[in-house]
Amino acid sequence: MQYVDGFVVPVPKKNLQAYRRMAQKAGKIWREHGALEYREWVAEDVKVGKLTSFPRSVKLERSETVVFSWIIFKSRAHRDAVNAKAMADPRLAATMNGSAMPFEGKRMIYGGFTPLVTV
Repeated sequence: MQYVDGFVVPVPKKNLQAYRRMAQKAGKIWREHGALEYREWVAEDVKVGKLTSFPRSVKLERSETVVFSWIIFKSRAHRDAVNAKAMADPRLAATMNGSAMPFEGKRMIYGGFTPLVTV
């Protein structure tokens, strides 16, 4: 059964190209270590809701946009193995430095998901 890690990230608009470069590098590393798919999407039609919304979930500021991402794996066990390899990859270490990241990581939302419906 496939497994997905999902992410919602607030990214300063001025850092969007730097984020893209970081994500392209990270995506290649995850794919090399076995991830089936790596996707990053930037908000286009995402409004602030009265109670909940993507912008509210990450406490989006005026100068930021939302990035919605996911990585697909064969299973939870496969995800754990791939993530361990990716996180140990020295190419990723510089990217994961808090001061070098083009977004504020403490407002990122993420989690692992199993399929509910596949059509």
